[in-house]
Amino acid sequence: MRCYACHANDNYFLMLIPLGTTIPPLLNTTSNNLFLTFQTDMSISGAGFHLEYTGLDSCPEPQTPSNGVKVGDRYFVGDVVSFHCEQGYTLKGSAYITCMPGPVRRWNYPAPLCLAECGGFLSDLNGVILSPGFPGNYPSGLDCNWTVKLPVGFGIHLQFLNFSTEAVHDYLEVRSGTLDSGSVIDRFSGPVVPESFFSTTHETSFFFHSDYSQNKPGFHITYEAYELQRCPDPRPFRNGVVIGSDFGVGMTISFQCLPGYTLLGEASLTCLHGISRNWNHPVPRCEALCGGNITALNGTIYSPGHPADYPNLKDCIWSIRVPPGNGIHINFTVLNTEPIYDYITIWDGPDQTSPQIGQFSGSSPQEAVSSTSNRILLKFHSDFSTSGFFLLRYHGEQNLAYSLTPTECVTYAVRTLRRAVNVHTFNPNCGMKLH
Repeated sequence: MRCYACHANDNYFLMLIPLGTTIPPLLNTTSNNLFLTFQTDMSISGAGFHLEYTGLDSCPEPQTPSNGVKVGDRYFVGDVVSFHCEQGYTLKGSAYITCMPGPVRRWNYPAPLCLAECGGFLSDLNGVILSPGFPGNYPSGLDCNWTVKLPVGFGIHLQFLNFSTEAVHDYLEVRSGTLDSGSVIDRFSGPVVPESFFSTTHETSFFFHSDYSQNKPGFHITYEAYELQRCPDPRPFRNGVVIGSDFGVGMTISFQCLPGYTLLGEASLTCLHGISRNWNHPVPRCEALCGGNITALNGTIYSPGHPADYPNLKDCIWSIRVPPGNGIHINFTVLNTEPIYDYITIWDGPDQTSPQIGQFSGSSPQEAVSSTSNRILLKFHSDFSTSGFFLLRYHGEQNLAYSLTPTECVTYAVRTLRRAVNVHTFNPNCGMKLH
């Protein structure tokens, strides 16, 4: 007699049963299919045979590990069941078990466990970090190290889903870089769940310490990689300059305006952490304002809105003050205003009751003028019609009237009067200044 055991892949295995009058031993197959063949020749006959068979049970259903997944729902001989763990847990045991043949059905390995371990190395673009034993309490006397290492150009966004440690004595420290040389981002301890934050390097390290007293549930942290893009380039920066050319995360740049322009906004910006790159404030602007108080020894005054034409219906006042002992020399670099109706008035002093140096309008070249005081008031007026633009430059110059003899003072006054061809009024102040 021949016995064939058939497996699912159609492979047949022959088992020979002895001939004669000897009762064969118990036979077990490893398949759920069995074929028997009985052959007789033309000679002697015998009593034959009497067989009984019993189907063997399947292997017991393996237990699904806590915090894990079981794959496979057939538990017969030769069937394989696999296991894997949720993120943050490590598989302890065999990931694959097979139902074995035999009089008693059993698996070749016990079902594995999924455990949160003390430390580890992670390189996936997203993952989970758990305190040892989570969601149970962590053990005492631990020093655990985790490292998240991503491709260069990526940082990680950390979110704390759970956090509870013994305050002060049990803590989690996060470092930007390696544990040995990285800088500490923060240290967390106690019952408060920390806010999410960003690490801006491709390698981030974690160190957890527990002492020998109270044990707590610990922590559940998720991380996600983000690309370390640069903040937007603020250049070209109109009417000014940008100081600094590194626009990466955490970097600071500053802004300065060209002479005659005023900075509106923050003078320094820092590139913020985050999945999308942004500066911590809007990019500032450099604008020519309508009026202002100026104390620099020399400078530039533009018409409002320069280099565009000035607006209509404006009355702008600039107060210029230089150190005592200096007068103010004004040069009309560009003057292009609507004649008569749009004009610049300059007073030799701090207000409009001071002597008027002159009133200037139109587009004809203007000679430079000077004040006898260390303060002048400059007013620009535009009406409702034609616009234009202007550019004035000034500088403080030593007022000779402070150091001249009476005879020299007269000569100085005459020369100054000759220079003030287009000036409406003039007050040399010479006699009053001498000691």
